[in-house]
Amino acid sequence: MEAINVRVGELTFSGLAAGPSDGDIVILLHGFPQTARAWQGQLSRLAEAGFRAVAPDLRGFSAGARPTDTESYDLADTTADVLSIAAELGASTFHLAGHDWGGTVAWDTAMSHPEVVERLAILNVAHPRKFLQGLHHPGQLRKSWYVFFFDIPELPETVVHANHWHFFRHFLRDARPAYTPEEMERYIEAWSQPGAAAGMINYYRNAARQSPKHVEAQIRPIPAPTLVIWGKTIATSARTWPSLTTTMCPAWIVSSACPAPHTGSTTTSTSASTSCSSTSSPPPCQPKNPAR
Repeated sequence: MEAINVRVGELTFSGLAAGPSDGDIVILLHGFPQTARAWQGQLSRLAEAGFRAVAPDLRGFSAGARPTDTESYDLADTTADVLSIAAELGASTFHLAGHDWGGTVAWDTAMSHPEVVERLAILNVAHPRKFLQGLHHPGQLRKSWYVFFFDIPELPETVVHANHWHFFRHFLRDARPAYTPEEMERYIEAWSQPGAAAGMINYYRNAARQSPKHVEAQIRPIPAPTLVIWGKTIATSARTWPSLTTTMCPAWIVSSACPAPHTGSTTTSTSASTSCSSTSSPPPCQPKNPAR
């Protein structure tokens, strides 16, 4: 595994990579408040399978790619980052995986640029249309309270920093396997960089300014074979997906995974959308060619 820096215009994205330079490209997008380190286990396994696996630190999480204005954290910008990173890697097409906010960026990339995404894997992120439907339910709004809290100017940065980053550490408390003290210290080091907390929170601030009509207008069908993995404790919400997603993602599989929040190591069992599962062979993590 190697540390990388990918320069895109005036921005430089840090990250991790593994695997042969001529392998099919897999880009893995991390969630909040993590970094590319969240994908270490997957990077190694994908490299063993012959892929060139690349996990960039997202905009705001990379010290060299941390705009200060909220407008720079629009999905159009983060999706453009993915495309530019792929281009710098020499990939005209690639496999894409995303968790949490990285999953949101992955959804948008696959919808807005279907010609470049060969296969898509999503971890614990609702399809955008399903997310919009959830906004009509008080229970979902209560669970999303922090989204509205993060929209407050300046206060969230103070709160998340308090008590040795307790707020962010709380987000990662249920990880299985649990983060080691050394891993947690690496995250605290990343969060403590100048402007890092604001950069991460700006994803939510920008999202809070988007109208549901604007989000709905961006939704497009995804032709790429799509695998969605839910943590076991929230997998029940996936049972209502097939009627919606078989039209939006024709090659569609939903899996339940155990354990839930950590993107370390998971075992999955396919459990839904059987009408579409037969169209997704070969599976998303099987190399198309021994060499790209």
